[in-house]
Amino acid sequence: MATLSQLYTMQEASLHNTKDDCWIVIDNKVYDVTSYLDEHPGGDDVVLAATAKDATDEFEDAGHSEEARELLESFCIGELDTSSPLIPELEISSKKQLSDYARKLTDITKQYWAVPAVVVAISVVVGILYSRKK
Repeated sequence: MATLSQLYTMQEASLHNTKDDCWIVIDNKVYDVTSYLDEHPGGDDVVLAATAKDATDEFEDAGHSEEARELLESFCIGELDTSSPLIPELEISSKKQLSDYARKLTDITKQYWAVPAVVVAISVVVGILYSRKK
């Protein structure tokens, strides 16, 4: 029978990024490694640099032993909630919102087309007058 696991968002996990409170995310699992920082063979800086993001690649690239992988499992406190966006502030606009934006942009462009035309006309006149003066 499967056991229910605590779910954490990446935003929640990223808040725990100090020596006194350190969580890392590896393979969609969240680990509280605060108590292990002083014992980590690579130093606590290596682990702290892996907070606030998915550290799976860093963990795999370091070539950890099977013993290290088993030790890591003892620090597991839950799983990453993959249904929530990694960057919560990022909202993907719907097609309706995009079409509304495009329509408004087109309306503004039609309304103010004369402004750039006047700027170009003035530039041409000034250029002609300047060249005649020489």
